[in-house]
Amino acid sequence: MQLRYSFRLYPDIGQRIALSRAFGCAREDARRTNKPFPTAGELSTRLITQAKRTAERYWLGEVSAVVLQQSLRDAETAYRNFFASLKGTRKGPRTGPPRSKSRKDARQSIRFTANARWTITDSGRLNLPKIGAVKITWSRTLPTTPTSVTVIKDAAGRYFASFVIDTDPAADATRMPGTDRIIGVDLGLTHFAVLSDGTKIDSPRFLRRAEKKLKKAQQELSRKQKGSRNRAKARLKVARVHAKVADARREFHHQLSTKLISENQGIAVKDLSVAGLARTKLAKSVHDAGWSSFISMLEYKAERYGRTLVKIGRFEPTSQTCSTCGVKDGPKPLNVREWTCTACGTVHDRDINAAINVKTAAGLAASACGAPVRPGAIPARREEAGSHGFSI
Repeated sequence: MQLRYSFRLYPDIGQRIALSRAFGCAREDARRTNKPFPTAGELSTRLITQAKRTAERYWLGEVSAVVLQQSLRDAETAYRNFFASLKGTRKGPRTGPPRSKSRKDARQSIRFTANARWTITDSGRLNLPKIGAVKITWSRTLPTTPTSVTVIKDAAGRYFASFVIDTDPAADATRMPGTDRIIGVDLGLTHFAVLSDGTKIDSPRFLRRAEKKLKKAQQELSRKQKGSRNRAKARLKVARVHAKVADARREFHHQLSTKLISENQGIAVKDLSVAGLARTKLAKSVHDAGWSSFISMLEYKAERYGRTLVKIGRFEPTSQTCSTCGVKDGPKPLNVREWTCTACGTVHDRDINAAINVKTAAGLAASACGAPVRPGAIPARREEAGSHGFSI
């Protein structure tokens, strides 16, 4: 499995200019109408080698050629996925045509592979070709030699170095203690998660807590003249508030998912329709909870550490079924937090009962024997809590 280890970068003024130049060179518009899309090799010859020799594109030689070649490979992959989606040979929802990058995009990035000859200096700096040795804050050591590094500039103006490493399955297996515990998890808004053993985990509601500060920052932004430097500064203030919220939410998800994975061999969750719920009046609270991100973390950590994760269907009536006798008692409005089963008379806490039913529906009692769940190919993800390597 591949994981990403991200660390905060602190480039100086000259290095920021060089990175900005590299970000700009990595942006390109390669779409062709009614013509077969050229390969990355053909694009490399046409858009890099030949273009560098012209007076209009001489500045392409000021950045590493690897950055330009990776951009072309990404464009080739994006178009192949798009055409495969049109033909129906690609699984998943239909994808739209690739969009050209813009300097106004919130996120800018460039990728250096191993052949780019980037190094980590003896003093702990990240030495990038044609950019220099950039100061980096190491929150921990890298377990293995990275296969690539991506330099990212986010909407808040922060720089990060994201290293891709290949994990060792044997070493990962020894990191988690053995256990035969099984748990069902019911995700919600009143509580972020309720476990089948009765544990309730409060929802931090990071966005709700930051609304006052965010409102003030957005008001200041709306008063600034468009195109002015003061507006650019105000935009950064808004972006930093959002970044702080996203960082805190990600840290909470990492800590909770790692705790559940380390303490349980089998975990059952419900496959929620987040996109559908995000179109209701609960949209802001649903986005604030970040259920999809949390479940994704559970998936790749279960894969990595040999745990079993089972997702049950979203239409399973976990809140309507009595976990004691199994009788379906019918739908109930959200304001009903406790109810009494009409068949056996058991008084249920709505969320705990749902978590027990999630566990039962997953069938983990019979199958959680240490066999790891095997989802599809998992892209490189951030690792456990603290992996982003920057302060909030």
